Amino acid sequence: MKRKVLVIGLDCAPAEIVLDRRSEFPVLGRLIAQGHHGTMRSSDPPITIPAWMVMATGKDAGRLGLYGFRHRTGNSYDKMWIATSKSIKEPAVWDIIGAGGGQSVLVSVPPSYPPHKVDGNLVSCFITPDTGKEYTYPPELRGELEAKFGPYVFDVVFRTEDRGQILREIYDMTAKRFAVLDYLARTKPWDLFWFVEIGVDRIQHAFWKFHDTSHHLYEPGNPYESAIVDYYKYLDARIGEFLRFVPEDTVVLVISDHGAKRMKGAFCINEWLIAQGDLTLKETPRRGVSIEKTPIDWPRTKAWGWGGYYARIFLNVEGREPQGTIHPENYEMEREALAERLRAIRGPQGEAWATRVIKPNEYFQDLRGDYPDLMVYFDDLYWRSAGTLGWGTMFLSENDTGPDDAVHAQEGVYILFDPASKVSVRKNIDIIDVAPTLLRALGAPVPSDMKGRPIL
Repeated sequence: MKRKVLVIGLDCAPAEIVLDRRSEFPVLGRLIAQGHHGTMRSSDPPITIPAWMVMATGKDAGRLGLYGFRHRTGNSYDKMWIATSKSIKEPAVWDIIGAGGGQSVLVSVPPSYPPHKVDGNLVSCFITPDTGKEYTYPPELRGELEAKFGPYVFDVVFRTEDRGQILREIYDMTAKRFAVLDYLARTKPWDLFWFVEIGVDRIQHAFWKFHDTSHHLYEPGNPYESAIVDYYKYLDARIGEFLRFVPEDTVVLVISDHGAKRMKGAFCINEWLIAQGDLTLKETPRRGVSIEKTPIDWPRTKAWGWGGYYARIFLNVEGREPQGTIHPENYEMEREALAERLRAIRGPQGEAWATRVIKPNEYFQDLRGDYPDLMVYFDDLYWRSAGTLGWGTMFLSENDTGPDDAVHAQEGVYILFDPASKVSVRKNIDIIDVAPTLLRALGAPVPSDMKGRPIL
């Protein structure tokens, strides 16, 4: 290996905080002042899974066959599967350097449950069910860590109204994570050390309306106005302490998988499809019921949708779905007509939206897995997709599945500090540039099928 590389993953961190408020963060500010930095265009879709694996493999979501946490199973109406570490079929940076004798330490990089074999040490991520499950590689690492630090904390419950509890749990989780990180950096051999702090994502989803003066639910002088930035300051200090255990010539990459911004509201995609005549139900749904639990009149239905930070739309195609209604020869005509109607949707006050509609089979060069017919980013992702039904309106001022104040932004952020150059350069990059950049820094070969280009 050429030199050591440290990747500090800040899940969901936006440039608007990390870069624009750099003067409040001494450690990150120093790295910015001496390194390449800027926005990073995330994957499509800009979701935690697949984004971290797009970053680690240099392959897009189509090639990975990952379009979010959950996926429809084949062409069924009611079966789905959840992405795990077993869903990753492409080699990641740590696999490539491992083949050349390199060692890695990986902590909480999604998706890493169930724990998989790695040349080095691994602690799994937030999708781990609980500490009763195996969550380390090698397996004996679990006992070693628990003897020193107690049970590992993978995540917190953030969709709750008890904001005080959320704050306490996020800080406790982060403190324990850094204690583990410090220990691993001191005691385990590594060429690549990569960790992800999910607390950034959780605090932003839970506290964005208290922080962002442009949020429609913002209240001046609220008790949590500084909660997000205070956490960043705490995190900055912990990163500074952690860097004491890192050799001075280590290349450091601070990076997020996507950004964050205020949620303007949730658009009820299935209510809209009903109004459009594309979706027909057998009975009136109760308030907030999920589409999966709603009796659908399939012989009279053309399309239905899933909720989330973006919408996934599925067409009911004859010969493909069990009770398909769209003739295959009319598929593209129907899909394009639906896409045009989706792009034309306006907001609750009649305002124009910057909605983007993606046809996966046209957008991705290599398309794998169980993908939707359409991927929809309502109003540049400002409006979340609400897949639930029974609201009596298409527009909700809040999330439909529990408190959530923020949505994902397409642009994440990165800081690349190379102690051999220490030159401050503002340069925007793409997420697929990360893997080849890391491999070059590590002195490892860059596979020819990686589309990205090294930053340095």
